[in-house]
Amino acid sequence: MAKKSKKQQSGGTPATVALTAAGVDFTVHAYDHDPAHPSYGEEAAEAMGVSPDRVFKTLVADVDGALVVGVVPVAGSLDLKALAAAVGGKRATMADPTLAERTTGYVRGGISPLGQRKKLRTVLDDSADQHKTICVSAGRRGLEVELAPADLAGLTDAVLAPIGRG
Repeated sequence: MAKKSKKQQSGGTPATVALTAAGVDFTVHAYDHDPAHPSYGEEAAEAMGVSPDRVFKTLVADVDGALVVGVVPVAGSLDLKALAAAVGGKRATMADPTLAERTTGYVRGGISPLGQRKKLRTVLDDSADQHKTICVSAGRRGLEVELAPADLAGLTDAVLAPIGRG
C-alpha cells in the first residue's frame, strides 16, 4: 500500500484534483484491487488496515426521480427511507448502475463523492463525525482518499443524517 500526501500527488483522478484545488489536507491510499473480492469497501478496509467503520462507500440512489449520493460506512448498508427523508423526498431506490456511472463519471466500485461529472445532492452518514478522518473512494478501484469528515461535507455540500444501517 502506497501513501502519498497531496504534495506528492501528480495527475490523479477528478476527486484528487478537486481536493488539491480546494487546498484540503488528504492522504491517498493505493492498494492492489482484487476483482474476485465480494465487497469493494471491505476490500479497501482490509487492504489499508483501517476499521470498516472509518471507510465509507459512495452509493447512488434515485429519490423521487432525482439522483442522490449516499455516503455510508462499508460495514453497513444504506437506509433508503432515511436517505429520501434527509433530502425531503418520499421514496428512494438504488439507481441504475449504468446511469450512476454515466452521471458521476466513475465506474462502480470506484465512485467518489468528490469530483463527479455532475454534482449530485449528497448525504453523509452522521457517524462520520465520530472520526477525525474517514476514507472514501478516490475515483477508481484500488484508490482511496483519507480526509476530515467536515472537509468532505464542505466540498460536496453534504447534509449529515443517520442514513446508515448496521
